[in-house]
Amino acid sequence: MKRPAWYYARDQQPEGTKTLTSSAPRLQAAKQATVEDIRVVAESLAKSLEDDKAEDLLFIDLQGKSSLADFMIIASGRSGRHVAALADHISQEAKKLTGRPASVEGMPNADWVLIDTGDVIVHLFRPEVREFYNLEKIWAPDSAHMRSKAQ
Repeated sequence: MKRPAWYYARDQQPEGTKTLTSSAPRLQAAKQATVEDIRVVAESLAKSLEDDKAEDLLFIDLQGKSSLADFMIIASGRSGRHVAALADHISQEAKKLTGRPASVEGMPNADWVLIDTGDVIVHLFRPEVREFYNLEKIWAPDSAHMRSKAQ
């Protein structure tokens, strides 16, 4: 049975088979983001939420507290439709800022939407769902350094 060239190690290829090579240049290693770069992204996302009328905005610095992310943003929308609109706008904004798409969970119902950019996690809630889960109690007893003016 004749096998394709990719099946064999380079030095074991039978005579007469060719190895396909790409003429495209190799991708450069991704630039490692600094903590300041990540902070700028997080603050830009928080500002965008504030501009979009998100309520009860909470910005949490997780550095040294968790390996999940460096920053967490928690905010509320007035309704499921408002939460979905906030999530859609933030995921687009995150892609502009980071150059890669964010992971989004919870969009069909929009009761609680989680947007994960890798370094920044954004939780968007309807008010009654936020009150039920109370993430602030878990993550931000004394680490919140930016709250929205609505409080």
